[in-house]
Amino acid sequence: MTIHAPVTPFSRQLREATWARHESVDPTGDDADEAAGDDEPGILAALLDGELHLDDYAAMSGQLYFVYKALDEASRLWRDDPVAGPFVDPKLSRLTAIDADMTLLRGKDWRDSLDPLPSTCRYLTRLGEIDSAGSFVAHHYTRYLGDLSGGQAFRAAANATYGFADGAGVKLYIFDGIADGAAYKQQYRRELDNANWDARQRERIIDEVLDAYDFNEAILCELSKTMKRSV
Repeated sequence: MTIHAPVTPFSRQLREATWARHESVDPTGDDADEAAGDDEPGILAALLDGELHLDDYAAMSGQLYFVYKALDEASRLWRDDPVAGPFVDPKLSRLTAIDADMTLLRGKDWRDSLDPLPSTCRYLTRLGEIDSAGSFVAHHYTRYLGDLSGGQAFRAAANATYGFADGAGVKLYIFDGIADGAAYKQQYRRELDNANWDARQRERIIDEVLDAYDFNEAILCELSKTMKRSV
């Protein structure tokens, strides 16, 4: 009798292969700390500790604007693709939410004085080079499922520190069109499992997710270097 080992769903394989990297993004800001020659926390750790200056919170939100603008552009390019298309959902778009946040934080003309950091530019270059459904999904998964998961802790911390009360200021982390975040993430993972990727394609997606974490961490580290370190 031949016993076949159960096949690991790709969503689980992806999570297990990238979890350690996910856990190491910012919270202590080690890379930035080493560059700065101190041992103070990075920008996300400061946010979670209630010690992030509002100006630095606004700076982080501003850099994320460029990332989500690029993801929206990529989504328009890939929405009709048979593999990538099921992941494209207008309810995930963050641009209107970030506009509300930044208008509160920096005024209605906030775009006029906002430029991408060098680390953000490198990430935007990579997003502009996406040439496969798997690469698109890798970056899509990293940002949007991150916002629906760990992003909710940032939402709670910002509410507690700055008094946003789930209004403008934390709209980035609020998905008005998604009633049940947990159910939405389960459906997203089912799409990952149902996509017809072979073993090599799955490996490439995992590698791309790891790269996405590196790009995101580089932005956080660059922001951490100039933090005011005071609410």
